[in-house]
Amino acid sequence: MLLHDVVDFAARRTPHETALVAEGRRWSFEELSDRIEFAAESIAATVRPGEVVAVVSDNRPDMVVAMYAIPRAGAVAAFVNTRLAPPEIGALLADVGATRVLRGEDADRWWERDATVPQVGPLGPGGHTARPDDTAWIIHTSGTTGTPKGARLTHRSLLAGVTQTALMRPLGDGDTYLFPFPLFHVASYNVIHAHLRGRPVVLVPKFDAVEVMTAIERHRVTHLSLAPTMIAMLLDHPDRGRFDLTSLRHLYYGASAIPLEVLRRAIDAFGCGFGQGYGMTELSGNVTFLDAEAHRRALGGEEHLLAAAGRPGPLASLRIVHDDDGGVRDVEPGEPGEILVRGDQVIPGYWNRPGADAFVDGWFRTGDIGRVDHEGFVFIVDRRKDIIVSGGENVSSLEVESTLSGHPAVAAAAVVGLADDRWGERVVAVAVRSSGDTTEAGEVLEWCRGRIAGFKRPRQLLWVDELPQNASGKVLKAEVRDLVRRRLGER
Repeated sequence: MLLHDVVDFAARRTPHETALVAEGRRWSFEELSDRIEFAAESIAATVRPGEVVAVVSDNRPDMVVAMYAIPRAGAVAAFVNTRLAPPEIGALLADVGATRVLRGEDADRWWERDATVPQVGPLGPGGHTARPDDTAWIIHTSGTTGTPKGARLTHRSLLAGVTQTALMRPLGDGDTYLFPFPLFHVASYNVIHAHLRGRPVVLVPKFDAVEVMTAIERHRVTHLSLAPTMIAMLLDHPDRGRFDLTSLRHLYYGASAIPLEVLRRAIDAFGCGFGQGYGMTELSGNVTFLDAEAHRRALGGEEHLLAAAGRPGPLASLRIVHDDDGGVRDVEPGEPGEILVRGDQVIPGYWNRPGADAFVDGWFRTGDIGRVDHEGFVFIVDRRKDIIVSGGENVSSLEVESTLSGHPAVAAAAVVGLADDRWGERVVAVAVRSSGDTTEAGEVLEWCRGRIAGFKRPRQLLWVDELPQNASGKVLKAEVRDLVRRRLGER
């Protein structure tokens, strides 16, 4: 099965049912399927199989088309985070070697035919036929090296991730799903999930509390995914009472745990079930799920369950291990160790990085430290990758440190994440001044503007005489965090 088969099947079964609501219009499954076929033929006329088509666009209907059409043409869709600074976007385009770039401002002309290029005719046998293990999407992730790596999501891995979610978070007849995240994130697999079930997706250009609540009321949305920070924004909006949100039946969140008080307020305000999951780009979606019953138990006094990432779904295997003499060994129940995952939803590797050390004997090393309790709940203890999650975006501390070190006033820098009520975590930097320099911290933070994305820029910078290090010269991030908390007077 291939990605576009999802829409084609729905178009044959329920051609006139709504598939997509966006920009003031509705697309039926028949219309969406036709648009995908036309777009795939346009791509196939100018791009050879296996070549990369980069998409630099915010949420719009033709980006949904591109999600399906580019892989259908046998090409690879590389989705670029539009929040990145121009140099960062340029680096990603160079990394994937894109043959063609589709920019959001030109979306009306994405599928125009070039009269000078011979047309290949309808796709099919003998044409640009994709295969299940072909790379469908490339989505870049932040890693320990600070250099983004392009995760290769295949037709097989994406559909396995979608199927896993369909089993654990089923959509029913009459359900409508609202997608508020950027489509260039792996979270867009949720769009495929809704289409697999033949249900409509309401697409908003970006998260905006009023726009989301308006869409819920207007389209009687039943299922919604948000980051905890977004949930808090809805709850705190002064006009929330003006909207009819009673259609909501399930609200899913991810990227970070939800504070108990926010959960209490949200259940009282929305009256729906809550769920969350643990996953990442390399897993083509979620691999563990914390269901509504666990949230009810948390409200009933078992608050520790809100720190859980849920239980593993049935289509993937999960291990907790320690490194041991060049290999790995499984830890005892309840003991922390690195989380390893195996299953069809795991990517086969990274673009142009065949030697990336993320796999061991067929298992993917997540880099996250976790433990499993006696009920099978998985708890994330720490992030070995030292990734900061701010507003649902992954920030590589090493990448930010590298940027800061490029300023002449900075002799050395360390970046950590601090708990933040709005963003989950905020980026904070600690730096040692260059000898004799008197540059203000604000000048350095402003200098970062345009060099790295806004969500990566430190919110604060503290000057120190030296960074805490161990005997081998490695910066001790735990001590940096303690130092920052003391200086800022935070717990």
